Amino acid sequence: MIKRGTDKKTGKNLEERIVSGIEDFFGTGPENKDGYYVISYGALLRLQVSLGTGGKTMMVDSESDMDADDETIIDTNRRFRKYLDYVTGYNSKERSKKMQKSK
Repeated sequence: MIKRGTDKKTGKNLEERIVSGIEDFFGTGPENKDGYYVISYGALLRLQVSLGTGGKTMMVDSESDMDADDETIIDTNRRFRKYLDYVTGYNSKERSKKMQKSK
């Protein structure tokens, strides 16, 4: 779920924020595979992000590198949380509450 008014605040639509956020927080451009934006970074063997139905949500799927060292895991997790904050307009606690309400 995306915070209301987020598009107006950033001046970008959700799909643009998904791509620019990947570039800003992970330092790499995503590969576009059939509407999915895919990267590999740090402790993430695969991070796959796409627009949800209606273009007002985002779908995220990832595969972790179980052999990554602690420093890499911490850095990757920090970047991923900041990325989600940027794209959705919600912090971790707010996203958790939204997910609980949607169940």
